[in-house]
Amino acid sequence: MHVNNLFRAARAALAPGLAALLLFGAAPAEAGARLSISSDGLSRAAVIVQRDRLKLRRRPLIIVLQRSGGLGVRGRRHHGLEHIAGAKPIFVYPEALGGRWPLTPGPETDHELHFLHRLTDHLVDQGRADPRRIFVVGIGSGGPLAYRAACAGIGRPIAGLAALISAMPKDLNACAPAAPLAYIAVNASQDPKIPYAGGTATAGDVQFDAAGAEQSLQAFAKINGCGARRDDKRLPERKGSAHSAVLGFSGCKAPTELIRIDSASHRLPGRAPDNGEGAPEDFDANHAVWEFLQRNGA
Repeated sequence: MHVNNLFRAARAALAPGLAALLLFGAAPAEAGARLSISSDGLSRAAVIVQRDRLKLRRRPLIIVLQRSGGLGVRGRRHHGLEHIAGAKPIFVYPEALGGRWPLTPGPETDHELHFLHRLTDHLVDQGRADPRRIFVVGIGSGGPLAYRAACAGIGRPIAGLAALISAMPKDLNACAPAAPLAYIAVNASQDPKIPYAGGTATAGDVQFDAAGAEQSLQAFAKINGCGARRDDKRLPERKGSAHSAVLGFSGCKAPTELIRIDSASHRLPGRAPDNGEGAPEDFDANHAVWEFLQRNGA
């Protein structure tokens, strides 16, 4: 097809009032398609990974806020969620303004939340994303914004939140989503950058006041109407691997879990799928997070 026809077809598919353009429409699904959207008068970018595009059906939408805030393929492959998940969901990797996600409330955070709102509306209006199955995954410095998206909303209800090696900002202690949502976090008990008990956390070269991992679990247990009884389970382990446990509650309207890794590492246990970096522990945090999201509609 002639390139001008490609651009005309792309424009015709866009929702009214939303200036968006698929720039890499001919790229293979694994490489992702770059999407440019106007948000708050700024040109914003994201990479969308969607397999089996010819099947016209709405799919779960998983918004991944990577620690770098960029669109690099290496970052996507390092965590490997899209490779574990297969063809079913649509993965979206938004690009942060200035290459880093804001950690505190203010105009920058408002711009980012509005950007996520516009991205979500675009994919729902196109008939690609299921508005009832929108999930946000925050990794490292992307975690605080993921918490804010879950608490404040992005124009549509969020079905689930996963926060990996990150923390909920302490100013979100009155977090009140419109409805219960599946919640999972993965934290190391002795992480040198993200204190398990809360306090001053470090994301890149920026610090913020963080809630403790179990304090955040308790906050979402309240949001999800959980019972008072904790239901903690130690995960299987082998010699040389870090001890780990799943902390949770019973009687929740939506599953509410914290995976605690008893280590002093600031990385997720498990092998990176792109280059094999990392020790081949029995427990793979990326698989655990995906299995949790899948059980809850992803």
